[in-house]
Amino acid sequence: MPSLEPIPARNPNLPDGGSDDEADPELVELLRQHLGLGGKQQNDLPPETRVLEGAQYIFDNAIDVALSPAQTKEAAETIWRMMQKKAYSTKTWSEHELHPQTKDESTVDFIFTMDLLNFSFWSEEKDEAKRFCIEYRGKRWTGYWSLVAALQRALEEKIPITTPDFWIDEEQCTDELLRHVFRSATDEEIPLFQERVQCLREAGEVLCNVSYMTHPDLSYSGTNGIIVQEFGGSFVNCIDDANFSAAGLVNLLTENFACFRDETRFNGKRVRLYKRAQILVADLWACFDGEDFGEFNDIDKITMFADYRIPQMLHQFGCLRLSPPLENHIRDGKLIPAGSNWEIELRGTSIWCVELIKREIEKRHPEVKNAGHKGIFTPSEENTPQDSEAEAEAEKTKAEKPPKTYGINAILIDFFLYDTMKNLEEEHNESIPHHRTRSIWY
Repeated sequence: MPSLEPIPARNPNLPDGGSDDEADPELVELLRQHLGLGGKQQNDLPPETRVLEGAQYIFDNAIDVALSPAQTKEAAETIWRMMQKKAYSTKTWSEHELHPQTKDESTVDFIFTMDLLNFSFWSEEKDEAKRFCIEYRGKRWTGYWSLVAALQRALEEKIPITTPDFWIDEEQCTDELLRHVFRSATDEEIPLFQERVQCLREAGEVLCNVSYMTHPDLSYSGTNGIIVQEFGGSFVNCIDDANFSAAGLVNLLTENFACFRDETRFNGKRVRLYKRAQILVADLWACFDGEDFGEFNDIDKITMFADYRIPQMLHQFGCLRLSPPLENHIRDGKLIPAGSNWEIELRGTSIWCVELIKREIEKRHPEVKNAGHKGIFTPSEENTPQDSEAEAEAEKTKAEKPPKTYGINAILIDFFLYDTMKNLEEEHNESIPHHRTRSIWY
C-alpha cells in the first residue's frame, strides 16, 4: 500500500506569531500571480490533467489486460439505451437519500470531506453479516454509502466532522472521537482507519495553513514578505482559485494535497490516475447541477474514476479481457499490490475503455452534443407532417424511444456503471469478483 507521507511545511521560516502589519490586497494578488497561486492568473494554455494520456499509454503497453473492440462497441449501445431509459443526468446524484440536499457552502464542505475519505471499503470477511457497515436511519449501509452515512450521522450528533479547523484540533478531534464517528454495526472497523485520520489532519493543515511568502520586489514595514492564509480554512477558496476549470481544480488538489496525488510509474513513465481528485470535481458538478460551486467550463476533461468496481462491470459487459493468471488471481480473492503492473493495467485500461465507450456513443448518437453537459435535448417538431399516417408513425416512434436525449460524458457513464454493478452484486449476479487492492487511492 502506498505510504502517505506527511506534507512538509510550506516555509520553515514561518514566524510563531502573527504580524501587526496588514498586507495590501493588490500586493498580495501580485505575489500570488507571480508564484502561480492566484485564480486570476491567465495562462497561455488551458489546464490539462493528463490522466487520459496516461491511460492510453497503459492500454497500449498492457500485457495482462486487454479490450475487445466488438464488445466495447456493443456495450456502448447498451449503456446508451439503459442510461436514456433511466433518464440518467446530473440530477440523479441528488436523488439518493444520503447525498446532501442543500446547495450551499456546507455542501461543499461535505463533498470535500466525503471524497477525502472515499477509499477502500471492501471487507475480508466472507460472512456478509460480519462485514463493516454503518447503521443509520434504520438501515445498514456498506461500501461508499457507509462513509456518507457515517458523515451524516456525525453531523446529526453535532460533531463538526466536515470542518477543517476541527480536524487539526487534536484536543477536540481525537482519534477516539473519530472511531466513534466511523463506528460499525459489526465488530469489524472501517478499513484503513489510521490512514483516514491522517488524510483529515493533513488536509486540514493545508486548508488552514498560514504561509509566509517572500518576494524581492515587495517590501514594506521593513520586511520582504507577507503573511497569507492561502485557502482561508475552506475548500470553497480552492474552487475559486480553479477559475471554473475542472482540470485546474484537479491539478490544484494533486499539487497541494498529498493524499490526492494518485500517481505511479508504469514502464518507466509517470502516469496520473487521480481517482479521488476527479470524483471530487465530478461530485461538485453533479450535486450543483453544473451551476454555482459546480460550474466548470471543461468538465469533459474529467475521465472515469479508476477504482475496482468499474473494471468489474466492464468485465461483465465483455469489454475487459484478462490473462488467465490475472483472472484466476482475482477469482481466488488474492491481494493485488498497489502500484503493481496488474493493478495499473486494470485501472488505466478501464479509463481508456470508458473513453472509447463515450466516443462510440457520440459517434452513433450525435444528438448528445446538443444536450450539452447536463441538459436535455428534445427534437424539434416544426417539420413534423400532420397527416394521420405520419402522426401514427410518430406515436409509434415515441413509444419505442425516449422523447428526450440526456447528455453523456465519462462522469455520468462511470456513475451509471457503478450503480449497475452494485445492483448486480446485491443480486449475486457478478461474472467475476472485484480485484482486491488496499490503497488510499480508491
